[in-house]
Amino acid sequence: MQKPPALTATLALSALFLFLLSLTSQAHNITRILDQHPSLSTFNHYLSLTHLATEINRRQTITVLALDNAAMSSLISKGLSVYTIKNVLSLHVLVDYFGAKKLHQLTHGTTLASSMFQATGVAAGTSGYVNITNLKGGKVGFGAEDNGGTLNSFYVKSVLEMPYNISVLQISQALTSAEAEAPTAGPSQLNLTAIISKQGCKAFADLLIAAGADSTFETNIDGGLTVFCPTDSVVNAFLPKYKNLTATQKVSLLLYHGVPVYQSLQDLKSNNGLVNTLATDKAKKFEFTVQNDGEVVSLETQVVTAKITGTVIDQEPLVVYKVNKVLQPTELFKATVAPAPKEVVAGPADAPSDDTPADQTADSEKNGVAGLDGGRLVTVILSFCVGVLLM
Repeated sequence: MQKPPALTATLALSALFLFLLSLTSQAHNITRILDQHPSLSTFNHYLSLTHLATEINRRQTITVLALDNAAMSSLISKGLSVYTIKNVLSLHVLVDYFGAKKLHQLTHGTTLASSMFQATGVAAGTSGYVNITNLKGGKVGFGAEDNGGTLNSFYVKSVLEMPYNISVLQISQALTSAEAEAPTAGPSQLNLTAIISKQGCKAFADLLIAAGADSTFETNIDGGLTVFCPTDSVVNAFLPKYKNLTATQKVSLLLYHGVPVYQSLQDLKSNNGLVNTLATDKAKKFEFTVQNDGEVVSLETQVVTAKITGTVIDQEPLVVYKVNKVLQPTELFKATVAPAPKEVVAGPADAPSDDTPADQTADSEKNGVAGLDGGRLVTVILSFCVGVLLM
């Protein structure tokens, strides 16, 4: 019996909608994935205990090198603090996608993969990298780059692969790394100025110490802190303006570069809008706007627009980003006046209504076909399909 055309169209649209939804949804939950494998329960527990699970779930492309309960027992028996164990386990989280097939098709048979340990600000040089080598007989070895090139762990099996979102691969034992296993201070013991001084932000760190603003940053770390750090060359170029500020204004400017909550790069990309800063109080807002254009994240203050150029440290509850400009609030500096738009002769079909605000027109153009995101793209495709199926 032939199905009615309307029913056929409905079923086709439902199937298409589910397919497109699967393409646009990239979420994964490492805790739920590992819950299905009892032999990895200890590893799963420590990912949650160290908050690495949350960081893994925020990433869009990730490979987790999982350890079974026996391998975790060997690691725990070393008597490492929970903060040091976090460093060791972060070495087992690669910020690239490696499925079982890719392991056996490495260019030249070997590669260096960056890990989340590299983003902690603790890893010196290439110590946050993992050497992956395809050996004879289909065997794949893994070793920390600071381990003298020794491949001390080997591929066991693929636990889960969701190309190119997340891959969970079991390896035989924990990677050995002197850097990762070095004693690590807890968040409240972190020396923020010492960390950023080593990562190209010494001039900013010196200003924090000189103004006495460093203590405010330090006391906010445990509760969550995001810092936007202008690099040395940027700060040095800004110093003539900085010297004209009063002591109180200098402190406010420096506190304006801190947000009292942990915000990963993915958080910033998905939560655009106004944010409060450490300088915010009831009398003065001291806010700026976070915007992203694809992978580029900008901070807009109405005086300047700065871009995030790199990560100094990402170790929840603290994250520090490098920015290419000093953030200047309107409370201390004059807002930039946009130039008057040039007159454009437009035909009747192209001319916007006199009642349409200029910023609304600009937003409409910005959100046109060239700026479609995943959700709008799905809507457009579904609309097209409805028209075809109902013809």
